[in-house]
Amino acid sequence: MPSQPAKPFTPQEALEFMQRMWNPFGMPVPGFTPPGTAAASMPFPNPATMFATLDPAEIDRKIGELRVIENWLAMSQNFMQMSIKTMELQKASLEAMRAGVGAADPAKKKNRTQNDGE
Repeated sequence: MPSQPAKPFTPQEALEFMQRMWNPFGMPVPGFTPPGTAAASMPFPNPATMFATLDPAEIDRKIGELRVIENWLAMSQNFMQMSIKTMELQKASLEAMRAGVGAADPAKKKNRTQNDGE
């Protein structure tokens, strides 16, 4: 059974954790500055953008990661489009069924009144 932490994360600790994770250089990140601290201006939103990698293998690895993400997003988009088309077909089917039932009701009533009068 996993052990429970002694105390839960406070919102302040969560913000500090995120800032340390995304900003290992310790530069303040807009939107993630803890309350009560002054935010210094930064030339770039992400400090890692200041230091481009010069290793082609690292660049290839990052390109591969981005292609995986791109493929996942494309798959998600295709799934979403398929879901929308399925729901549109379902809606069209329900409307057609309702129209068919609506058209059949007056005919049934007309036949009943004719049969009752005979």
